Amino acid sequence: MPHTLLVISGPRAIVLFATLLVLATAAAFGLSRLYATPRTLDLTPPAEYVAAPVPVTADLPAATPVSGQLVDQDWLERTARRTGIPQPALRAYADAQISRVGGCDLGWTTLAGIGWVESHHGTIDGRTLTVDGRSEPPIIGVALDGVGPVAAIRSTPESAQWHGDPVWEHAVGPMQFLRSSWEPWAADGDGDGVMDPHDLDDAAATAARYLCASGHDLDSGSTWASAIHSYNHAQEYVDAVHAAATAYAQRAAR
Repeated sequence: MPHTLLVISGPRAIVLFATLLVLATAAAFGLSRLYATPRTLDLTPPAEYVAAPVPVTADLPAATPVSGQLVDQDWLERTARRTGIPQPALRAYADAQISRVGGCDLGWTTLAGIGWVESHHGTIDGRTLTVDGRSEPPIIGVALDGVGPVAAIRSTPESAQWHGDPVWEHAVGPMQFLRSSWEPWAADGDGDGVMDPHDLDDAAATAARYLCASGHDLDSGSTWASAIHSYNHAQEYVDAVHAAATAYAQRAAR
């Protein structure tokens, strides 16, 4: 039996095509909303804020802390196991909080979130973090040459001494500081008389000073997000630090 071909032309064809197009678009949008991965944009500081305690007595625990350490050693060992943060890194973050070197209310979990996103606490690409908070080998960031997602920033003779590139700038160390952002806020976190961006104790203390530069405590969503955004001007970065900081707070509280 021969098939009959229905031919629609003129204005009716245009109306029919437009109707089908609207229906197809609506269906596709509905499916995308149904199966899309939800994205949380709440940037309030972690509710499970966990303060790093100071020793309750002058007696040293069995595992002797490093020279100048402020945080309690038992807490340090216990929290390092729970969070997976290397002890030298966790010590740097907690001491920066306890010392209030930044001059504002800043939790160790925020510094830990930044440390994870920037360099996996100094262990990125298989590096080892030594007991004194140094990555082996040292961390030199990518050239900021304007290629891809990075900005184009020319190095200076002073910054080239850090990374060896006479043309383009590089961030250095476990907290990834540029020399221009390091020098105004540099701090000696471990009291050894040297301010070194490759020393995580110094880098965490400097990061605390940088984040507290506004003079406001980072105890609300807006001030916290603004401070993290000043460290790296990308919303994705703020989200990543928030996620890591929240995860560390939850693990520490278990």
